[in-house]
Formats: sequence, structure tokens, C-alpha cells
Amino acid sequence: MREDCLFCKIINQQIPTKLIYEDETVIAFNDINPQAPVHALIVPREHIDTINNLENENLAGHMILTAKRLSGVLGIQQSGYRLIMNCNEDGGQTVFHIHLHLLGGKQLGELVQ
Repeated sequence: MREDCLFCKIINQQIPTKLIYEDETVIAFNDINPQAPVHALIVPREHIDTINNLENENLAGHMILTAKRLSGVLGIQQSGYRLIMNCNEDGGQTVFHIHLHLLGGKQLGELVQ
């Protein structure tokens, strides 16, 4: 855990946040700046700065399977959803603790053409 990390503070309950899911590996909560009607973040409890520092295949898989389960709970599994992980500044990462975005609840436009 890092003292200056926003997500570490949420994990350590220094910043009150309503969790929508938690287990021994990850937590999930709604994004404070949603880009879709459903916009949840799946965050590992272990502090890892960027995807470039990720070495645990099981963690990456667990994050994706957690997002799949949450898509059902949040009512977007059948209509569809998008999963996004940003890496470093040019990739759009603003909090340097890896996290997976789960977006849905509306027709999402194309990202890359």
C-alpha cells in the first residue's frame, strides 16, 4: 500500500466509499465521474502502479471475471458492456494504481476506428 495513492486510501477505508463488491483480492465501486449509466471500477487490493508492472496473470483474470459477475449484478450483461484498462498518461491513466473500468447501460460508441 502507498500512502499517497487514492485507491490505497479507499482500500484502507481512509476515504469512505460505498463498495459494490469486495473479496480478498479486489474491491469494486462506482466511478465518481461516470462515462456511462453504469461505470464501476475493479481495483486490486495490492498496489500496482501500471499494467506495465503487472506480472500476476491470476490477478488480471480475477479482475476480468469479477467484472463479468458485476455486469450481471448491475443488469448490463445481456445488453453488453465494455472493459477498459488505461496505462500511463498517454493511455489516459490518471490514478496510478491499476484498475479495470466496467462501462455499460447504453450504446457505447467506437473508441478506435
